[in-house]
Amino acid sequence: MGMLHGAQIQTMMPKLHSTNFEGMELIRPMYLVRESDICAWRDYNDLHFLQCACHFTDTCTTCHEDGTTSSKRLETKKLIAALKKDNPFVEANIFKSVENVNLSTVIAYKKDGVRHCFLDEY
Repeated sequence: MGMLHGAQIQTMMPKLHSTNFEGMELIRPMYLVRESDICAWRDYNDLHFLQCACHFTDTCTTCHEDGTTSSKRLETKKLIAALKKDNPFVEANIFKSVENVNLSTVIAYKKDGVRHCFLDEY
């Protein structure tokens, strides 16, 4: 989403320290669980997502049965599904690409709010 719609490469960390509450950590225990597996489990158990304040349920196609919702997230899911037809590993490759960053081959990056560019040492 960030690369296609925000011109950035970043990930959602599975565990991080809270910036608002000292000593508190945010842990995402379902970080590696695929959405399709969650939906299959939900359907198997005849459960339904709650319509909460979360933006996910606003645009979730599995939450709205009329199919009238649309979002950049949904557009991106459709794009990846189309790419998967030619390359079944595309999702894994996207995920793995952010683990295999070689900073010496990146044009520029930010670390701790400081921008670094390849021209700095060129």
